[in-house]
Amino acid sequence: MMQNPLYVHLDLGTGIVRQIPISDEYFKKYIGGKTLAARLLLDMTRPGIDSLDPESMIIINTGPLNGTGAPSSSRFNITFKNVLSGGIASSNCGGQFGVMLRRAGYEGLILTGKAQNPSVVQVIDGEVTLVDAGELWGLDMEETQEKLPHAYGKLVIGPAGENLVRFASAGSGERMAGRCGCGAVLGSKNVKAIVAYGTKRPEVHDPVKFNKFVRKWVKFIKNHPMTGEALPRYGSAGLVSKANATHALPTRNFKYGQFENADKVSGEMLTETKLTRNGNCISCPIRCERRVMVRGKEVKGPEYETMGFFGPNIDSDDLDAILELNYVCDTLGMDTISAASTIAFAMELKENGIADFGVEFGKTDNLAEVLHKIAFREGECAELANGSKWLSEKYGGKEYAIHAKGLELASYEPRRSVGMGLGYATANRGGCHLNGGYLALLESVGVLSMDAQTPKGKAEFTVFMQDALEAVSSAGFCLFSAQTFVTAIFFKLGPAHWFTRFVGRAATRVGGAVRLMLRSTSLLRFNSFYLLPHAEAIRLATGFKMYTGQFIDLGERAFNLERMYNLREGLTSADDTLPSRLTKDPQDKNRPDTVVSLDAMLPRYYKTRGWDEQGRPTAKRLNQLKIEV
Repeated sequence: MMQNPLYVHLDLGTGIVRQIPISDEYFKKYIGGKTLAARLLLDMTRPGIDSLDPESMIIINTGPLNGTGAPSSSRFNITFKNVLSGGIASSNCGGQFGVMLRRAGYEGLILTGKAQNPSVVQVIDGEVTLVDAGELWGLDMEETQEKLPHAYGKLVIGPAGENLVRFASAGSGERMAGRCGCGAVLGSKNVKAIVAYGTKRPEVHDPVKFNKFVRKWVKFIKNHPMTGEALPRYGSAGLVSKANATHALPTRNFKYGQFENADKVSGEMLTETKLTRNGNCISCPIRCERRVMVRGKEVKGPEYETMGFFGPNIDSDDLDAILELNYVCDTLGMDTISAASTIAFAMELKENGIADFGVEFGKTDNLAEVLHKIAFREGECAELANGSKWLSEKYGGKEYAIHAKGLELASYEPRRSVGMGLGYATANRGGCHLNGGYLALLESVGVLSMDAQTPKGKAEFTVFMQDALEAVSSAGFCLFSAQTFVTAIFFKLGPAHWFTRFVGRAATRVGGAVRLMLRSTSLLRFNSFYLLPHAEAIRLATGFKMYTGQFIDLGERAFNLERMYNLREGLTSADDTLPSRLTKDPQDKNRPDTVVSLDAMLPRYYKTRGWDEQGRPTAKRLNQLKIEV
């Protein structure tokens, strides 16, 4: 059996360090990552605390597969009180830090309190210390990491985090924990960087069988059309063309779903004209990272979200500007989604004569300067640092402030992907496509084409997808590793083939069967490459009896724990909503069904989850999931 995780807690104010062994019960029930972190946040924090209060807690932890060589398993998790929503936040990141934290002897680092001066937290071969970072304060993320030892795993913030921008990110190498403001939480604690280094290699329960399984899994990933062809060729930016074709590409602050010049900012155009080579995270065979040239040096290129939001959503077809603005956000330490979406909202405020922040649709030549002003909270742009929800509450325009629970939506127009709209509304951290279940992959940007407008079956599929992706994340995997669940035959046939279209449409009619499966997970005592191979990897690595059913239960446990935290902090079913532009204004004026019909989907969603009519997990369901509150 794999050794139980060991966490370490550092009180930044006092410098007191204490180790926290994770019990057998917690390890088996919560595994690691966001699930275990949600449990600890509930257990160890008082209700109502402000996310930037010195007493607030931030948990940086890994999953049991980090550093084992399993494919796409270098991800680590950051959990804290969401700066934008006031509920829970979990932000996932690649890079070297998670692997090095485990090698240093810990699966999790818990920080509370506030350091007296700007500081670096060092975790070196089991020893945790706090050292002065005065010379690093004020540097951007790239400069900061260059001044830290090359061999260390690093997690750093930029000026945006120091200045408490509400959507400030943290970064490991060029990988970003972008969403929900984790950079601001670290900045509020005077933590400029966390570094980790060690020589301890993670052990697995059955190394012979585990390594054999990993080799087969890597081969499976490389041979799958999505993870072996589409993602390596175009990266996630390849979704621009697909979303545009299905009217699911946000344009002019989600006013429209198609952009006339989408081909100029597509993944295909990026690959053909800007790509220098592919990159990858540690142990990842997918190699979806875009490497591009900006300011004469090779850097990480933009993902789909950045392409969409610094392109069509601000009415721009300038690919060079997108590359530049992506790099500026990364070095300043800001989430590209929230930054660009907030700017788009500000553009519409100006268009409507409400407020002028010096930004307007189609104009990109001043946006690098605007981003700099946001990061340093300077001048008229200082208020943009608070996000679109805050701006709409001050200036108006709530109907087109595109967020859920305060977190700006990802780049999938939900009026042409209503299941994705349900996912946005119910996601625990707010408007997130991943925490929301990513049903857009089945509705609008994937090879299958479930009827994107009908609410039928969407509640059940959203619950299943949310739970599955929560489990994948908790185990320490990149969610792209789960994109092989759509079998290769559909990629070979193509989305226009009659059989592909038939299966997509038929899927909306099997919601009852999906709900039955979710209530019968104890019968799913199998593991398969074709569904969620992550469960078999956990079984071989830990020695736990982990099958597909238990793996789905793990995800459901994670989702319910986070829901319980949100309820404790004052979020209710009234927050499971979207702006009226998306729920009341048809995208196509000739098609009244091109809205997100939340009223039709939410009751069935709550019922599928075993929650009451107010969206609260019932005592019966919590007991079935073995969650104590």
